[in-house]
Amino acid sequence: MPAPRRFARLRSVVDPLLVDRVDRDHRQTDAAFRRRRIVAAITLVVGGTLLGISLNVPRESAAFYPLTIALAATWVIGGFASGPLHLGRIQFRNQLRRPIITPLLLGLLLGLVFVGGALMVREVPWLRGEVESILDFARYQWLPVVVLITFLNGIAEEIFFRGALFAAIGSRHPVAISTVIYAAATITTLNPMLVFAAVLLGVVVGLERRASGGILSPIITHCTWSLTMLLVLPPLFNAV
Repeated sequence: MPAPRRFARLRSVVDPLLVDRVDRDHRQTDAAFRRRRIVAAITLVVGGTLLGISLNVPRESAAFYPLTIALAATWVIGGFASGPLHLGRIQFRNQLRRPIITPLLLGLLLGLVFVGGALMVREVPWLRGEVESILDFARYQWLPVVVLITFLNGIAEEIFFRGALFAAIGSRHPVAISTVIYAAATITTLNPMLVFAAVLLGVVVGLERRASGGILSPIITHCTWSLTMLLVLPPLFNAV
């Protein structure tokens, strides 16, 4: 296939997912907008605190489970309490459809990019130690439960950060602002690798949210990415 045709075909997949904005009517009154901002701010403080605590407990601690479940509950409750949320749609073959396959593929691709970066990071002792501190949760806790918690928190984070918070920001630079806030909340973990991952992931799912007008696409990409990282990275780091 000629290069121009390959490029056009790639754009036909990428643009609806990340660039082209579908028409939607998600207007809210000034009072509803203020309420959403207040609820989002309170949720952010509580959730950021729980995030820092949950990822700084001893790796073998039984407190890991209730803390991470409480964290997911905080994001979900705050997200829905802030106001209406939407699943969103993207243009596919001249029809508006719920985004499922393309965000899943994007999550896998993003996971492969991060895995490639991890192969370089593991050769740097300081950075390797930061990644190891995250992977220890998968080593010391029961893996099926860790997978479930990772999946639930991926959904919960998108409900809040690309749902409630994104809507609370308004129309001026919501992708950039939501990504900065998402990364700032991750600073409470005191792990620079998590902050770096939050920035890159935040930009991608933020673009999906802006394009589709909803949280379904970000949820699928986030969960696919995080589960890929959780299942692939520990064997890579254990092998060295």
